[in-house]
Amino acid sequence: MIEKDGAGRMARGLSAGEALPLLIEAVREAGEIGLGFAREGARVFDKADKSPVTEADLAIDAHLAKRLRHVSSAVGWLSEEAVDTAERLDKQQVWVVDPIDGTRGFIAGNGEWVISAALVEAGRPLAGVLLRPSNGDLYTGGRGLGAFKNGVALNASQGALAAIRTLAGPKPMFDLAQRALPRVERASSMSSLALRIAMVAEGSVDGAFASGSSHDWDIAAADIILSEAGGLLTTVAGRDIVYNRPDPVHRPLVMAGRERQGALVALFEGMN
Repeated sequence: MIEKDGAGRMARGLSAGEALPLLIEAVREAGEIGLGFAREGARVFDKADKSPVTEADLAIDAHLAKRLRHVSSAVGWLSEEAVDTAERLDKQQVWVVDPIDGTRGFIAGNGEWVISAALVEAGRPLAGVLLRPSNGDLYTGGRGLGAFKNGVALNASQGALAAIRTLAGPKPMFDLAQRALPRVERASSMSSLALRIAMVAEGSVDGAFASGSSHDWDIAAADIILSEAGGLLTTVAGRDIVYNRPDPVHRPLVMAGRERQGALVALFEGMN
């Protein structure tokens, strides 16, 4: 018998296998909400930091909270569009969501936005889902369960550093890498960082970077997908990302297949 609290919620944490179907269902439903706003239009507001937020972000956030927060009293909550509290720091597991990663892409109507939702356990992602509603692409990953795009297994590209042909990310970081890899090409920039990481997981780019302004909600789901696809997402110093800290902001990031991650990180030694 599953122990429940007074509100009828599960009173324990979830396994990756339990979390994934919950995340997939909630994110698919959220995708329909996002597409509705994409078709009909959504009002845009400025947040305190002057970054944009739309009616769609807020509606999706409310939906994900309704679908996930009731599941277990043992799981905390962290969302880009919700007021953060210290309560999550006492939880071994935390739902980490970004209602729309790539809000500027959503506003521009270019389809470069995803809904990102993950379950983090002890500072590392346990399960994660990304949905790109504009084309229906669904990325999933669970610890020990593999990573998939629309049901097809993902495999990050591997090999020596010299075999890299495409990199994605901010131009200053690309230019630094290109000094050692003169034949490398820069992939088109994406509004969504999570989607950029997913591109590494699927092997459509050989590696990628991110500047030092990402938050847990930008990368948690994509991190577990990349990891299960045979890749790594680390700081420029080569350290694992630790999630659910008091300040969920991260230093510049590097991501690639495991075989070349260390060599790619070494190109950024001066940024450590």
